[in-house]
Amino acid sequence: MKEFGSFYNVIDHRKYNTWCNYKHRIDTYGCGCQHNCSYCYAKCLLDFRGNWNIKQPSQANLSKIKAVIRVLSKDVVIRMGSMTDCFQPIERDNNITYETIKLLNKCKINYLIVTKSHLVSNDKYLDIYDRNLAHFQVSITNTNDRECLKHEKASPPSKRIKSIEKLYEAGFDVSVRLSPFIEGFIDYGILNSIKCDKILIEFLKVNHWVRKWFDINYFDYVLSYGGYRHLPLYKKIIMLKGITGFSEMSVGEYVQEHHAYFKENVNYNKNDCCNLTLNNKHIPTYIQLNLF
Repeated sequence: MKEFGSFYNVIDHRKYNTWCNYKHRIDTYGCGCQHNCSYCYAKCLLDFRGNWNIKQPSQANLSKIKAVIRVLSKDVVIRMGSMTDCFQPIERDNNITYETIKLLNKCKINYLIVTKSHLVSNDKYLDIYDRNLAHFQVSITNTNDRECLKHEKASPPSKRIKSIEKLYEAGFDVSVRLSPFIEGFIDYGILNSIKCDKILIEFLKVNHWVRKWFDINYFDYVLSYGGYRHLPLYKKIIMLKGITGFSEMSVGEYVQEHHAYFKENVNYNKNDCCNLTLNNKHIPTYIQLNLF
């Protein structure tokens, strides 16, 4: 089992996108993700180091998870699914995410689950989620089940949409996570008909590895910032105009100037682009947990 910790130091000392409120992160699986998304920034950073195994990702040590959770402050929000998906297929057999959720519940720690898997709404997990602690962002990149398979091996988008609606109807704090939002990949009719109040949008950022693995038209990605190429702000604003089916919209941004614009002009909650529904105040500081 390969160590994952040295990689996280890069994120820990990053110079960009430091305005994220939810910087405490646990990856229950590491050194690879079975979803193997072509645009994945974690894959970009790990594959050339030989630390990306899509067939058998490493799993976190539950004893280490327990030790860390026990000393966390109650005002922390743990993000689950940062570098890899905490509900990738390996979870069906290993249950590391399941056991981690039970530990977070026991210690009364808020958790934000970010996933591309419909497993997140399986009744087995619904039975243990704490409505006062659990928050969800279910990611959609393409609304076409067949086309989606060309660039990611996650659950079909139609199943993810059903999961979003199931969590929403059950009364959980859930958002559609349109990430990355790529022009031509989204049917606005399908997107806007999802029964959910919240949507969080993130645009694609491009580097050499993304260009190598992800075959799309990069003509409009002309802005250079933070080691990536991005769409210009005006293009992002135009793309957002088609999203009309949600009462609470937010944009999570990597480019600082774009972040400032969306914070003031688009985001439902100007202090939190994730727009989580929380009963307590929190001012978390960054820590990436080495649990492998």
